[in-house]
Amino acid sequence: MKVSRLCLGMMSYGSPQSRAWILPEEDAFPLVASAAQAGITYFDTADMYSEGASEEVTGRILRKLFTRREEYVLATKVFFPMGSGPNDAGLSRKHILSSVEGSLQRLGTDYIDLYQIHRWDYETPIEETMEALHDVVRSGKVRYIGASSMFAWQFAKAQYTAELHGWTRFVSMQNHYNLVYREEETEMIPFCLDQGVGVVPWSPLARGLLAGARKKDGSATTTRSANDPVADALYDEGDYAVVDAVQAVAEQRGVPMAQVALAWLLAKPGVTAPIFGATKPHHIDDAIAAEELELTEEEMAALEAPYRPHPVRSHS
Repeated sequence: MKVSRLCLGMMSYGSPQSRAWILPEEDAFPLVASAAQAGITYFDTADMYSEGASEEVTGRILRKLFTRREEYVLATKVFFPMGSGPNDAGLSRKHILSSVEGSLQRLGTDYIDLYQIHRWDYETPIEETMEALHDVVRSGKVRYIGASSMFAWQFAKAQYTAELHGWTRFVSMQNHYNLVYREEETEMIPFCLDQGVGVVPWSPLARGLLAGARKKDGSATTTRSANDPVADALYDEGDYAVVDAVQAVAEQRGVPMAQVALAWLLAKPGVTAPIFGATKPHHIDDAIAAEELELTEEEMAALEAPYRPHPVRSHS
């Protein structure tokens, strides 16, 4: 399966009641339309975004924008709770089979191009998970399967389990990877390169940090950056040395910081399509422009020099 060089993350669209920065369908439509007109055909959501509303909005918008279902690649995810019951979360056979039906209904489609496990399930044997995923592929309801943030040994175990039993293997890894969080370069990305697995990083701009939306003094310049406790847990004051480096290169080039941060990621080995979010028109423009921005070796080195190792984050 081939995808566009950029993927539009649909978490930003759904129900504003869920989070203050999420856009309703009428405000999301022109942004998604702009992305599609620019050549983006890869869209990523998850069942738990806005408690299912993101999938509903995503499905309706894409049906309006594209004539044929085959014209775009639609990805969603399973794992996080969709209810309060004991079987409303995780990667058990029961939850996967019910979740894929729920996602299909909300998306308004007959099949999902890329069905991803959102995290590793420590309570379910990987054999049960991989067989259930293989079954939804064989049923025709899913075309390919992918995984998201986990340890490389876990990903290798899942792939080996599938290979051992003749089940469907993961084709992609959606991991946390950007200029301020590069721990994935140690094991996960080399493994993906070796195995021919596509890397589709989430949070390529570190939830706005690399675009200048979050300031060192704690102030924020956007609604999301002012209401995003996840970012507070992922990034800290020590990351601003990298932010300063991005700002310096951006000023030298005369372009927004977001373009520089995305261009760096697009230039990294193994990266197939960064997943970026857009709540304003210039977010689309910056992402598209980043595809054409070629950084020099000196600029790449300057951007990477301030990096400091981090504890492993976002695997749960």
